[in-house]
This record gives sequence, C-alpha cells and structure tokens, in this order.
Amino acid sequence: MSKIIENVRLRPVASCVVSYLDTEGLRHTVEVEAGSLYEAAVLAIRTFRQHQCEPGQVSTLEVEVRSSVIHTITPKRIHEWLNGGAKTPKEAVMKERLRALLT
Repeated sequence: MSKIIENVRLRPVASCVVSYLDTEGLRHTVEVEAGSLYEAAVLAIRTFRQHQCEPGQVSTLEVEVRSSVIHTITPKRIHEWLNGGAKTPKEAVMKERLRALLT
C-alpha cells in the first residue's frame, strides 16, 4: 500500500521543476519557486495555462525540487589529496589531469 502525501513542505522557498507529458507525448516543463508541493503544482498549472498548454485533469505532474549541496575545502587539503596516492587507476588518471591544470 502506498502512502499519499497531501502537501509536502519544502524548504521555505525552493526552486522546483514541474513537468508533464501531453496527449501527443510532448513534455512541457516550467521552473517555479514554491514552499510546498501544492504551491509548486498550482504555480506550474498557472504558467502552463498562460502559455496555452494546461495539463488535463488526469495528467501526472512531476515535481523535482532543486537543491544545492555546499561542500567546503581548503587549497591545502586539495594539494594534499592531489599529491597523495591513488586508490584506483581511474583516480590516478584524474589526479594527474588535475595536477596538470595547476601547473
């Protein structure tokens, strides 16, 4: 049995890509800023309507929440990693290519 989530809360405001396939198999996509699943869907339907491509009542809207992950690293740590050993041949090739970019 699947659980239906009525109105998933996103971050306070998140960038969402909403899309659907029309009856001819064409995908329509729009990006909106929304705070919930329903808000993203409503904003997308409004935008689709403004462009004369409103989805039908039984269309399936796909809502993708775009999020960014932030990592921090120091140049010292980068150099240590580049000058350290490689665990795989693929990693060795990557390190060699990246070291060449810094010379």
